[in-house]
Amino acid sequence: MSREGDGPQTVLFACALNAVRSPMAAAILRHLMGDRVNVSSAGVRAGITDPYAVAVMDEIGIDISDHEPTTLKEHETDTFDLIVTLSPEAHHHGIELTRLMPAKVEYWPTPDATALTECADRDEVLAAYRSVRDSLFQRIKARFLPAAGGPSV
Repeated sequence: MSREGDGPQTVLFACALNAVRSPMAAAILRHLMGDRVNVSSAGVRAGITDPYAVAVMDEIGIDISDHEPTTLKEHETDTFDLIVTLSPEAHHHGIELTRLMPAKVEYWPTPDATALTECADRDEVLAAYRSVRDSLFQRIKARFLPAAGGPSV
């Protein structure tokens, strides 16, 4: 658990499938904070590693190609200081997890970039994924860097 005045020491990012939003967010926080924070990600359901997510994260030098999607159920015995939910479905399940652990839950509504993969061309899809990545990056910097003594955004 976090100490008084410190930021969270253990963070879980949660979304619907643990394929795009939550693995991106977890990787960004690990990139920014290193080993100062223990970071995990999970989904309501386990998806599959998303190649577009891998590609847009690679563009900024963060490798998520070895990400193995997990479910929130798999984390029921873990303890987190903070659960950040990125989709309405994950938020509901994140709240339920607080029955099992004394975690704080924050809801960060984040668009689902996968909605375009069926009907858009590759450039439009990549643009949607980049938008999700960039908004998560900014939100994570603003939320976590002040706790680590870094600049606020």
